[in-house]
Amino acid sequence: MKLLIQFCEVSLDNLRLRISNMNKAFPGVKALDDVQLSVKPGSVHALIGENGAGKSTLMKCLFGLYHPDSGSIQIDGEFVQITSPINALNNGISMIHQELQPVPFRNIVDNIWVGRFETKGLIIDEAKMKEKTELLLKDLDLAISSTTLAKDLSVSQLQSMEIAKAISYDAKIIIMDEATSSLTLSETEHLFEIIRRLKNEGRSIIYISHRLDEIFEIADEVTVMRDGKYIGTWAIDNITIDELVNYMVGRELKERFPINIVKPCDDVILKVENFSSIDPNSFRNISFEVRKGEILGIGGLVGSQRTELVESIFGLRKTSSGTLIKNGKQIEIRNPRDAISNGFALLTEERRATGIIPMLSVKDNALAVSYKKIVENPFGLIYKKKINKPIKDVISKLDVRTPNVETEIKYLSGGNQQKVLVGRWLLSEPNVLIMDEPTRGVDVGAKYEIYKIIRDLAENGNAIIMVSSEMPELIGMSDRILVMCEGRLAGILDHCDITQFDVMKLATKYSDN
Repeated sequence: MKLLIQFCEVSLDNLRLRISNMNKAFPGVKALDDVQLSVKPGSVHALIGENGAGKSTLMKCLFGLYHPDSGSIQIDGEFVQITSPINALNNGISMIHQELQPVPFRNIVDNIWVGRFETKGLIIDEAKMKEKTELLLKDLDLAISSTTLAKDLSVSQLQSMEIAKAISYDAKIIIMDEATSSLTLSETEHLFEIIRRLKNEGRSIIYISHRLDEIFEIADEVTVMRDGKYIGTWAIDNITIDELVNYMVGRELKERFPINIVKPCDDVILKVENFSSIDPNSFRNISFEVRKGEILGIGGLVGSQRTELVESIFGLRKTSSGTLIKNGKQIEIRNPRDAISNGFALLTEERRATGIIPMLSVKDNALAVSYKKIVENPFGLIYKKKINKPIKDVISKLDVRTPNVETEIKYLSGGNQQKVLVGRWLLSEPNVLIMDEPTRGVDVGAKYEIYKIIRDLAENGNAIIMVSSEMPELIGMSDRILVMCEGRLAGILDHCDITQFDVMKLATKYSDN
């Protein structure tokens, strides 16, 4: 007998979910303004909009993480009050968050049943939980042992574990927030196979993504939000990508990438020679150079050791060999402090985990590496007037949308958080900027703004190293692309020679070895 429960008893003429007149305000921000959402049974409903549009706030209200100021929720025609995540789960609503938070040193069984262990009398029934877990994994076509520790799972396997957990609650509404942001193409296709199976069982998927091509592959309907308001809902067959983008940003975006009007000069700012990680399973013998005014893209599949390479250049990871030459002189970087003092900056891949300090203000986040430089007095005293001007200048230059500089950064949209982090490094006045997935989780409008910032930095003579998993971004922004495979340098492509086929060919060059 299959554990997965079918939900086909509800007529497709009815709605699985209806949210009406939802409002939610935070200090200085109206996050939701009379929003509505209608989702059918057995469908994939995409929810899209720029960062700050209110998508996550709406879903957090639906899942009980936030309490709306007003509005109603109906599930299968019945009005419900969602007061907490437990209450949401009991009403058949489950949410898979963008930032997965497994219990790393517990196995899949414990992660799925945490907080609700099966018992036999006063004793936890390990055998029953293991049996149910293995049935879930089998039904989802997941070839993973139920006893595997969460820390040993790949990102896609963690996503799959979270889906199995959602189904274990008999969820009929599953919210997926940026589910593919860290997945490879093959992993994404496997996720889509699972989503299609869930849909065929009559479950409703609310799918949030900034990757519009995915929306057209997997969704039946799409709802657009902008500035906390409901803009409209369309059948996916009745709208185009360009129309969606226009509805999302409220204006026409004629170009995806800023035009490159200045070509890099021949002056080499940074030369990396024979870099090898201290970890024998990581990168080895990597050599390349970056010129003044150049954007050097770094491409490759997940696991190709791109992040490990750039973090080692910045002093976050140890190397067994290698030399750094900056402006013709050999330098030694033992830690991030050495890197910063040598004019390096690193925008990390995981904005929430290693970028922002959520409980601090926009001002404090922007000044995190520059307080000492800006204060410049022997007593270490901080003069408010002295620090306010550079903060306001960088916020104005980068068009950071925030109520004020004292607003806690956690209340800003992802795109504005990213711009604050860029501003943090601009205040340190670097000339080598390393950007690891600079637009991950950022909407199409904010992406263009960040691209413009990157292009301006290059045109001002800085050297940019940009790691990206998005092929159009990599090709559209880079002057050259360094491609990695299995920790090795597979090749470097000049802009005039770059095609997606050539990048992918190099990205799989050593995969069969």
